[in-house]
This record gives sequence, C-alpha cells and structure tokens, in this order.
Amino acid sequence: MTSHIKEYKCIHCQKEVTTDVSGNLSVLTPELQDINRTLEHIYQRRHTATQQQVA
Repeated sequence: MTSHIKEYKCIHCQKEVTTDVSGNLSVLTPELQDINRTLEHIYQRRHTATQQQVA
C-alpha cells in the first residue's frame, strides 16, 4: 500500500485487516479496500510526479 496504510491477512483464519488513521487495526471491508486502493493510486501519482521533477 503506502508507508502509512498497511493491509494484513491472518495465516490461520484468513481474516483481513487494515490500519486506520490512528494506526489501529480495523476489519478490511470492501469500502475500506476501495479507499486504500484510491489512496495508493494518489500516492503513486504524486511520488512519480516528484521523481520526474527531480530528474
């Protein structure tokens, strides 16, 4: 994901969780998964734009 948002999956029960804004674990719902993907996309676009400006 990003350096701030992580997703985890339990190897025993296969339950998926994600970190929230406070760093706590929350159950990974489809809505949160969509939000995480959107944030990842924004992060990558900004990071790519920054790299291009430096070069």
